[in-house]
Parts: sequence; structure tokens; C-alpha cells
Amino acid sequence: MSLTRTLLTRQFPALATRTTTARTFSLAARRMAEGDAGATRSGGAAQGDAFTKREQASEDYYVRQQEKDKLAKLKQKIADQEAQLAKDREEAEGMVKKP
Repeated sequence: MSLTRTLLTRQFPALATRTTTARTFSLAARRMAEGDAGATRSGGAAQGDAFTKREQASEDYYVRQQEKDKLAKLKQKIADQEAQLAKDREEAEGMVKKP
């Protein structure tokens, strides 16, 4: 007898005489054939599909734009660092020249 049932029968003795049934609830696994709604697009005929080509081109364009933005930010950061380095060199040279 489970702990819950034991506790309940102590509190409610009328439950001890009743029999309880346990029913399992299950669903059959849902199966989809190729081409059904929700199925993944695989190779073969789907590779030549205009929608697939357009989707791939759109993804490639997005990735190129993201890489272009990252590259521009890195170039700007390098330029800023080089400017700071030139300023620091001038300051160091000024300190060395002063007696």
C-alpha cells in the first residue's frame, strides 16, 4: 500500500473499503510520411525547388551582411587603436626629448 493511500485511509476509513482502478493514458506516436505537413525537407527533388533556392539565397545574404558588419566594426576598432598608439608614441617621444 502506498504512503498516500495509507494516510488517506487513516483520515477517511471509508476509502479503505473502496477499490481504486488505475488507468494508463497513452497516445500512439504520430507518424508522417515524406511530403506530409510538418515533414522535413530533404535532398532530392526539394533541392531544385525555387522556394528552397530562394530561402538559401536569403540566408546567405543575411550571413554576408552580418559578416560585413562585423568586419567594418573590427576595422574601425583597429583604426581607433592605431590612432591611440600614434598618440602614445608622440607622448613617449616628447617625454624622452625633455631633459
